[in-house]
Amino acid sequence: MSIQVGDILPSDILLYRMAESGPISESTQSLFKNQRVVLFAVPGAFTPTCSQAHLPGFVVAADRLKAQGVDRIICLSVNDAFVMHAWGQQHNAETIDMMGDGNADFVKALGLDMDASGRGMGIRSRRFALIADDASVSWIGLEEPGQFEKSSVEAVLTALQSL
Repeated sequence: MSIQVGDILPSDILLYRMAESGPISESTQSLFKNQRVVLFAVPGAFTPTCSQAHLPGFVVAADRLKAQGVDRIICLSVNDAFVMHAWGQQHNAETIDMMGDGNADFVKALGLDMDASGRGMGIRSRRFALIADDASVSWIGLEEPGQFEKSSVEAVLTALQSL
């Protein structure tokens, strides 16, 4: 079963990002506790929709998200920290935490993983976005395969206005 509005995000999973010294881990507890977080997840860094629309939309609208009370914006993919860092650099995503869930531990815990082995991609994340307040899911926009609307930055901005 997939995570739902009102559920608490798992606190004991490590996600990875690049620091000056190399990849470092951050617990999901430290990423979500005591703050409003927008997380958007993509099936893969450098893939067409993710690179042409999903990530760029959040990069452009980061200031608008912050103006609506968002403390942190996280982009998540089942990729490693090196890939996420390179992808973020390519898109000037300095204001977004580019987090790798290389083993899909987090997306599996959320029930939002998918098997893309038939396309040579292994286990990946479904495309989604969520708003969490102190680790409690306030809103979620989950896409059907091949779709991109419910998890867009526009959908998140609209949801923030009603929360």
